[in-house]
Amino acid sequence: MDYRSIDDFLARGRDVLARGPVAIILAEDLVEVDSTLRHHLKAGFRAVLLFAPPELALPEDLAAQVHRITHPVRAEGALVQAVNPVIAAAPPTTWLYCCYNAEYLFHPFCETRNVRELIAFHAEERRDAMLCYVVDLYAADLWAHPDAVDLAGALLDRTGYYALARKDEAGHFCERQLDFFGGIRWRFEEHIPKDRRRIDRIGLFRAQPGLQLQADHTFNMPEYNTYACPWHNNLTAAIASFRTAKALKTNPGSTYDIASFNWHNSVPFEWHSQQLMDLGLMEPGQWF
Repeated sequence: MDYRSIDDFLARGRDVLARGPVAIILAEDLVEVDSTLRHHLKAGFRAVLLFAPPELALPEDLAAQVHRITHPVRAEGALVQAVNPVIAAAPPTTWLYCCYNAEYLFHPFCETRNVRELIAFHAEERRDAMLCYVVDLYAADLWAHPDAVDLAGALLDRTGYYALARKDEAGHFCERQLDFFGGIRWRFEEHIPKDRRRIDRIGLFRAQPGLQLQADHTFNMPEYNTYACPWHNNLTAAIASFRTAKALKTNPGSTYDIASFNWHNSVPFEWHSQQLMDLGLMEPGQWF
């Protein structure tokens, strides 16, 4: 189903928000849109909303399975402008997920358990949001893949991740909130604006009245930004993402300074949740 705008979708298609989980995917460009959609359809989302530029062409089978919404994807704050109206229109407690093209959600044991099972367990633990780590992927050979995107030969960093205590505007420490760093945003931080170096994102969350996504991928309700409940560790997930590598290699200000993303801690990405858990990039919590 195609919609001319977010307003058109809310007028004609908002019924798809009645049953979650719903994936919201923003296609900033035309790179790996097909693989992103197929990955999340396979993950078990009941509906996939694709916010896309008008020039994007989809294969017939995908076009029949997703709700495509024409959107100014290159505008400042494009994701916020897409997500917040969906939150406001969704029934309370509908679970939502958001990401960009060339990003792929992984959660513990995702090879045998789908995303609906994941959020059912998470909700039973009285959690309304799930912390995700955005794990940078990058091509091993930038001559063969000048946009740094290569699914078959993707690499990731096996070390170099760390967290700092998060402070509010008054300088007080935020309870159960941390700022996470690592990957190529850390290694090439001179090319990354300071406010975009974090790799934590609340990727999965439950709609409720008044909830709003903010520009830094946090929410206006503090509990949504916590990594765990007060009494034990909770599930976390990972979003394997080519987005930063792609941006660094397509941006004229950085592309000529980066001949390769490889370093001694680069390892092949296995496209399997066990690798991400072994590297400490997501947490199964009590979900055994």
